[in-house]
Order: sequence, then structure tokens, then C-alpha cells
Amino acid sequence: MNTKLEGAPKLRKPEFADLKRSLALGMTDFKSAPATDLFFSSVYVIAGLIMGIITYLTGQTFWLVLAVLGFPLVGALAALGFYEVSRRRVAQEPFRLGDILSVVWQSRSGQLPWLAAIIIVTFLFWFFLGHMIFALFLGLSPMTNVSTSLEVFVTTEGVSMLVFGTVIGSFFALFVFSISVLGMPMILDRDVDFITAMLRSMSAVLDAPLLYLLWGVFIAVLTLVAMIPMFLGLFVAMPVLGHATWHLYRSVMQPDAP
Repeated sequence: MNTKLEGAPKLRKPEFADLKRSLALGMTDFKSAPATDLFFSSVYVIAGLIMGIITYLTGQTFWLVLAVLGFPLVGALAALGFYEVSRRRVAQEPFRLGDILSVVWQSRSGQLPWLAAIIIVTFLFWFFLGHMIFALFLGLSPMTNVSTSLEVFVTTEGVSMLVFGTVIGSFFALFVFSISVLGMPMILDRDVDFITAMLRSMSAVLDAPLLYLLWGVFIAVLTLVAMIPMFLGLFVAMPVLGHATWHLYRSVMQPDAP
């Protein structure tokens, strides 16, 4: 595992050129390590397929809607492998799958599980709140078996539920994005506690809200589009976004003082 520097770095405000450059570097990283990337992105695809199968077997389609809207919340958890590939490419170190898995495994005893726990709890709370929203708008509907009555979503109550749920879910997504977009790669890169990483990431997002919001919306839209063909688009979208996020973090990180 790489030798980490002490403390959180200073972060400058990003420019639009940083976003474009990070995305281009993310695509380059994906092309250079497709086998390793496909291994880690399979976590997303398998998780999505499992959610779809469970939804189909239970007949509770609204759970899949909640899962799809909340899926980007947990996307950062499987991105550690992508971050490490990008870090090794920049450092001109070998990025064999076994080496990457070793780093991911060693991270279990560090600060990463604490940040991951916050993201997971947020995801589960979104599920709980989403169920309440469904009950609030459609709980009295005679067509609550939405697996066989999908037209319930185009009723006035159904549309209202989707709009209201999307707005509420956006706040959850914004919170997770703000603590993880720079917090996750920072924990991999630096010897820093998860609270400091979260706060430094949130502070950076608040300092340049428009550009980070643009980046977050781009990630969310691309993720949702990639999920449409049975989650298979995630095989490409997740590695590219993971690598790009690492490069964005590195691009806004200011050098340490001597």
C-alpha cells in the first residue's frame, strides 16, 4: 500500500477545464486496465440485478424505484478499486488485480469503513423514508400492487409521489456526494480521519457549489442511464466515473508546504 502523507490537503476551487480533463483521464485509465475495472464494476451490476430479481419475486415494484433512485448513494463504496488503479498509474506502479484487492482489503481496518457506514445508513434511511412517501401518496390506492398495475405511477397521486420523492432523494444524494466526492479518495491518499475528510470535502463543495453540482448531476444522470439496459451500462460508466473522480481530487489538491 502507498505511503500516506499526514493530514488533509488544502483544496483549490475547480474549474470547468478540471472536470473535462478528469473525465478524459478517467476514460484513459479505463482503457488501460479494463479487466481490473470490469471486476470491480461487476459489484454494481450484480447488486443491481439482485435488486431487480428480488423486486420481481416479491412483486413490490416501488422498492426497485427506491433502489434505482438511491443506487448512486452507494456508488462511492465500490469506487476504491478504481481510485487505486488511477493512483498507481500516475505513480507508474503496477496495477495488477491482486495488488488492488490487497489495498481494498487493508482499508477495512482504516477510516474508510466509518465513512462507508454513514453512506449505508443514509441509503437505508432513504429506503425507510421512501416507503413512507409511497404510503403517504398511494397507501389508500386500490392498485397498490404496482408490479401488475404500473399505471398507478401516471395517476395524479403517482406523479406527485415521484416528484416529491425525487426532490427528497436529491437532498440525500447531495449530502452523500458532498462528503464522498473528495472524502473517499482523500482517505485512500492521506493519513486522515473520516470526519476531517468529510468536512474538508463538504467545505470544498460549498466553496464551488455550481461546478460540483454540475459534476454531481452528470454522475447521477450517467449512472441512471447506464442502469437502464439491465444495469449493464455500469460496466463502463462506473470505472470511468471512479477514475475521473480520483483525477478531479488530485487536480484540486494543492501541494503540501515543505
